[in-house]
Amino acid sequence: MAAGGALTVSEVVPGGVPFSTDVAAESLDAWAALLREQAPCGETAAALDDLKGAWLSPRGRIDALAVVERHLAWLQAKQVELLAFISDHTEGSASADVPAVGSDMDAVFLGEWDCAVEEVACALKLANSTAAQRLETARLLTARHPATLGLLADGEISYQQARIVAEQCAALAVDVAGEVERALVEKMPRQAAGQTRAAVRRQVLRVDPEGAEGRHQQRVRERKLLSYPQEDGMALFGAVLPAQRAAVMEQVVEAYALGYGDEGRTLDQKRVDALYDLVVQQPRNGARGAPSTTAVVHVTVPIDVLMGVDDGPGELKGYGPVTASQVRDIAFAAGTVWRRLLVQPAGGLLVKSDPTTYKPTAETARHVVARDQYCAFPSCRMPASRCDLDHVRAFDHARPERGGPTTPENLQPLCRRHHRLKTHHPGWRVGRDARTGDAVWTAPTGHTYVNTPPVYRE
Repeated sequence: MAAGGALTVSEVVPGGVPFSTDVAAESLDAWAALLREQAPCGETAAALDDLKGAWLSPRGRIDALAVVERHLAWLQAKQVELLAFISDHTEGSASADVPAVGSDMDAVFLGEWDCAVEEVACALKLANSTAAQRLETARLLTARHPATLGLLADGEISYQQARIVAEQCAALAVDVAGEVERALVEKMPRQAAGQTRAAVRRQVLRVDPEGAEGRHQQRVRERKLLSYPQEDGMALFGAVLPAQRAAVMEQVVEAYALGYGDEGRTLDQKRVDALYDLVVQQPRNGARGAPSTTAVVHVTVPIDVLMGVDDGPGELKGYGPVTASQVRDIAFAAGTVWRRLLVQPAGGLLVKSDPTTYKPTAETARHVVARDQYCAFPSCRMPASRCDLDHVRAFDHARPERGGPTTPENLQPLCRRHHRLKTHHPGWRVGRDARTGDAVWTAPTGHTYVNTPPVYRE
C-alpha cells in the first residue's frame, strides 16, 4: 500500500504488466473501484496512466472514468488557487506609473484596471470574457466559499458546481453567501450540476427575496440580443429577456409556425422560419407603425469566388467563413452594393494605400475593418466595425510627415478596452509587421502573444 492509502497497480497485478486473464481484470477493476473512493492527490494522479481501458471490464471503465473526473476537479481547484494568486498580484498594478489621461472615463478605467484578465486570456488561449469569469470565480471561491473549494479539491463536486455557487452568491453579503453554502454543502456531492443550480437559486430566493427582485429588475434593464456563429454556415440568434416574455414569444412563434400547414417542413424548421418571417417579413408587409429599415450585411470575397470560377469561402462580418453559395446569395440579392478591395496574390492579405491624415478616410476605415475583422488583441473577438482605429506607431500631430501615418499598414482595430491598454498601460506594448499583418503584444510579465489577421486565400 502506497503512502496515503493509495493502492498501486503493481500491488494488484504483480509487475504492473499488461494481462488478459479474467482474474487479473477483476483485480484491476477492484483497484479502480478503490481509487474512486479516495480523495485525489499527487500519488493517485501518478497512477492514472495505468487505468487502461483495454485492461478493464465495462464496470471497471466506469470506475476509472469517475477517478479521472475526480482528478480533473482536483486540478481545477489548483488552478483556482493559482488564479487567485495571479489576481492578487496584478490587480490594480497598472495605476502606479500610469501617465495622465485625457478623460475622466479613462481615469476611472485605469484606476480599476485588472491586467490579469489579458494575460490569463493570452496564456490559456481564452476569450477575455472567459478569462475574466475564471478569475472572478477564483476570487469568490477562495475568499467566500472555502467549503465549496474544499469539495472541489477532494473531487467531490465538479468545477461547474463550484462556479454556480460562486456566481449565484456573488451579489449577496458575505454572511448571507455563507448561509447559502452551509445549506447546500452536504447535498452537492450527490447532485448533478443542474440540480445544484436549481438548489442554489431556491436558497438565494429564500434568504434574500428583496435582493433577488432588485437583481431581476437590473437584468431586465440589461436585456439584449445575442448572435453566435455555429458550424456549417449556421448561427444561433436569440435574446436575453424576462422569462415571461420569452414564454409569450415562444407561443406566438409556435402558432405562426402551425399556420404554414403541411408542406414538407418539420415543426422545428417551421418555427425557425416563423421567427424569421415575424422579424424580417412582417414589417415590410405594411404593418402599421413599422419603421423603415435597411439591413446592412458585410461579406468579403475574392472576385473569382464571386463569379463562380472558384468555390472557396467568403467572410461574413460578425460570423466568419461561409460557403461560396451563401456568399453569392448575399452578393446577388436585390439592392446589394459592391465595394472593391485588393488582395495580395501570394499572401492573401488585404492591401491598399491611402492618404496620411490623422482621421482615416471612409475607404481606409472600410479597408482596415475588412482586413482584420476583429480587435487586434490576441484574445479579443470584438468585431472591427465596433472598434477604434488605432495608430500602431503614434501619429505626430505637430509634424505628420515625420511618421505614424494614417495608412492601413499603420492602423489596427482595437476595442475601447484594448485601445486604452495599449495607449496608457505601462506594461503592455505592441508592434505590427506590415508584411504579414501580425500584431505582436508584449505583456508586463515579458511573455509575447501574436495576433494574426485572416488570410483570404487560405
